[in-house]
Amino acid sequence: MSELPPTPPPAAPAAPPAAPAAPPAKTVDDIKRDPIVASAVARVNDAILDAKEFAGEITLFADRDRIVEVCRAFKDDGFVYLVDLAGVDYSKFPNHSGLRFSVAYMLYSFQKNARVRLRVWTDADTPVPSVTGVWKTANWHERETFDMLGIQFSGHPNLERILMWEGFNGHPLRKDFPIRGIDTGARIYPEVFPEGGGPKAGSTGKPANDVNVYKGEWKKYGTWPAAQIGGAPKPAVAAAPKPAPKPVAAAPAVEEGE
Repeated sequence: MSELPPTPPPAAPAAPPAAPAAPPAKTVDDIKRDPIVASAVARVNDAILDAKEFAGEITLFADRDRIVEVCRAFKDDGFVYLVDLAGVDYSKFPNHSGLRFSVAYMLYSFQKNARVRLRVWTDADTPVPSVTGVWKTANWHERETFDMLGIQFSGHPNLERILMWEGFNGHPLRKDFPIRGIDTGARIYPEVFPEGGGPKAGSTGKPANDVNVYKGEWKKYGTWPAAQIGGAPKPAVAAAPKPAPKPVAAAPAVEEGE
């Protein structure tokens, strides 16, 4: 009886293909030369202090005192749409050692179908020049950033709170604002604000009919009755009259024996 040939050893698994090498990181100068921003950057090159690119989007860090000049250069280059303007508090960010606040300007160009982010750094005491002269929509964006974070904007035509009322204690989006909340300000102005509540109609000096107001008293903080627009009740809608029921014809009488 002949012996069977030995079973060959199993083939070694093929080595996985080598991962493609990551593209080299772009330098600040590389980003500045990107066709999306090169034309605008050339006009204000010395005002661009740093640059980063992530997921194909460019962020340029500008000199705070020259942000109006930088924004105008980008608007002239086609970035006519200020998508948003927002502040960020870095006081609790890990390993952050620079200025506490950053203001970010998100721009969009319809011609290039491209987005660019501009950013500046500041602190609680140093105002950022207002860009309301470049984009009128920056008015409310800067007011919200001031209201929520306390960042000042020099040259703003009317820098007042836009979400919280005047006299509110603190800025709710600061990292040191307690999650449990704080005194709303009612104790400071008892003649204006009811206990535990916010403004009442007329307390801010503005016309009462341009906001939702409630004419009665607030009974408890955290609950509120249904608002009335301008304090005027909605007109009642009269119900349509129901049609009269149709008469039912009587059945014919049946004679006995039929």
